[in-house]
Amino acid sequence: MKRLLLMIPLALQLGCGSVKETKTVNSQLLKDVEILSSDEYEGRKSGTKGSEMSRAYLTKRLKEIGVAPLSSLGAYEQNFEIKGRNSITKGVNLVSYIKGKTDDVIVISAHYDHIGVIKNEVYNGADDNASGVGALLSFAKYFKEHQPNNTLIFALFDAEEMGLQGAKAFVATPPVALDKIKLNINMDMISHNHKGELYAVGTFKYPQLKKYLITTNPNVKLMLGHDDPKLGHDDWTNQSDQGAFNAKNIPFIYFGVEDHPDYHKATDEFKNINKEFYVNAVSVIQEVILNIDKQRDIQAIFKENLQMKKQ
Repeated sequence: MKRLLLMIPLALQLGCGSVKETKTVNSQLLKDVEILSSDEYEGRKSGTKGSEMSRAYLTKRLKEIGVAPLSSLGAYEQNFEIKGRNSITKGVNLVSYIKGKTDDVIVISAHYDHIGVIKNEVYNGADDNASGVGALLSFAKYFKEHQPNNTLIFALFDAEEMGLQGAKAFVATPPVALDKIKLNINMDMISHNHKGELYAVGTFKYPQLKKYLITTNPNVKLMLGHDDPKLGHDDWTNQSDQGAFNAKNIPFIYFGVEDHPDYHKATDEFKNINKEFYVNAVSVIQEVILNIDKQRDIQAIFKENLQMKKQ
């Protein structure tokens, strides 16, 4: 039976009704990454024209998909201050949601900023992190058409490259009660790996999540690790926006690939991502989200952990 499941085509894994629909989903996924990582967006550095253009594009896409801003914000934008060494810049998160059958919240996140223009070269950040943004938009479209059990918040964070400041602002002044947020699923660099390996980080602290981190997709090796504090720099627990949730003891899964030669280089361009791997990685992450969302009581997953902490 397991071998048969491994042969399920990508069209079924994505929940689409036909190969044609699957191609349409994948085409839009790749289009979003290509547009956001084009020179026109000037590397999407926080506080720049490129960042503003990125928000305009992403706002348009959220409206096309039909996901609503949270009523507590009144708009997609969550404004905050980006504090530099000698300056304060306006930061803007984009936050939308899909009401589930329960009020428990899963925050699905990705940062849309990158590092901008350096010495007249545009650092486009296709993998870092237009890839995570494209995946988030794809998930928003899927769950808009298939109501989730849990309420899903889609958070596009600003200023990750400046110290996770957008994510920290989100948890500091959350648009919903913090105790309603049961899990963060964060994506940062999920499109560039020549070995077909995608890491899911977080099971060292939350081993209960392991049973949900399974996939029927034979084209991606879903790996666990990079979350043991003894690993030092190779511990990714706090190295992307999930770190802000971890600081509030909110369980998390971070999906990402290992560093590659184009990381934080001008060569992190759309032409250099592994497109087939990326499409498959997105389908794997969606499958994991579905595995978890089947649980109407997300808190129940972590009860054993909570009981151990109380002892």
